[in-house]
Amino acid sequence: MIWDETPLKAAPRQVLSDTRNEVFVSVVSVWEATSKHRLGKLRLNANEPAWQHFTRQRALHGLLALPLTESDVRHIDNLPDIHRDPFDRLLVCQAIEHGLALVTPDPEIRRYPIKTLWE
Repeated sequence: MIWDETPLKAAPRQVLSDTRNEVFVSVVSVWEATSKHRLGKLRLNANEPAWQHFTRQRALHGLLALPLTESDVRHIDNLPDIHRDPFDRLLVCQAIEHGLALVTPDPEIRRYPIKTLWE
């Protein structure tokens, strides 16, 4: 586990561990996790800066980095006001732009017109 979050259920774990699938970690997630760590809302067992820890762990797990682009952001104005968290809204935009499924336990995010994995 890269950080202390809700454990994955069996279905998304199976999809993520299937080597035929490309699995991405958005820079938005690294940014959010680093911010939470700085605010004391996320514990890490690491002796390196949080962003470096997340980035190194992503690479060690064979996950691909997903940068945030201007094309991703173009979807922000068309999103319904379901979720107010700007990080989550950016992740939804990236899922739309790149046709990706988003792994999330958040029921609010699952209300957007994107594919999600959790249950």
